[in-house]
Amino acid sequence: MTVQVEAHEQSEAQVPVESRVYVVDDDASVRRSLGRLLEAHGYTVQCHESAESLLTTLPENSTGCALVDVHLPNVGGVQLQGWLATHSPALAAIFLTGYGDLGTAVTVMKHGAVDYLIKPASEETLLPAVREALLRSARTRVKLAAEQRISEAMALLTRREREVMEHVVGGRLNKQIAADLGIAEKTVKVHRSRVMTKMGVRSVVELARRCQALGIAGPHLPGAPPRRKTRPQGPSPW
Repeated sequence: MTVQVEAHEQSEAQVPVESRVYVVDDDASVRRSLGRLLEAHGYTVQCHESAESLLTTLPENSTGCALVDVHLPNVGGVQLQGWLATHSPALAAIFLTGYGDLGTAVTVMKHGAVDYLIKPASEETLLPAVREALLRSARTRVKLAAEQRISEAMALLTRREREVMEHVVGGRLNKQIAADLGIAEKTVKVHRSRVMTKMGVRSVVELARRCQALGIAGPHLPGAPPRRKTRPQGPSPW
């Protein structure tokens, strides 16, 4: 198996954008007005009166946009956001509130909300936010899919191939890797070739990008601990 494409390699025009919007508000009049407005602009809308209603019907790894009232009964909007981050990380959230609360706004935006709007949000404010949320959802979906493919490819590597890969993306030369791992340079070349094939890349730059997508740093990448210096071989010049 090889990784065919990374998220950032796809143009925005190639990313299919979901049109589904979930409205979560305990006020029936708000649900009706938002539903009518969104449907009039071509969106597919599902309305829920509570977080529990959404959670019991939402398929895992759903995408689209969730318009969420901050002050929902029982399970509040902030709690719902935390659950969605695990259950459906590509579902983008916009929060609505009847009154501004700076602390809540900071919290939800810090955790990835697209916007925090005061009710009643005007059409000119709401629709651009929804479009941005759906586009962000599409981008996240592509990114997560690419990371999954990279992770699956990584799982095919042997322990030695993984070691060689980390040294390669750390900028080490074949002969240096051979010395570090105590193996022949020819063996390093074999492992390196297999890594490139399994990871579906043609250059070290591509390989490094895919490693960084999973938070993997080679021995010489920023943030990695410094390598211990080795004593020079042969007699001391002193």
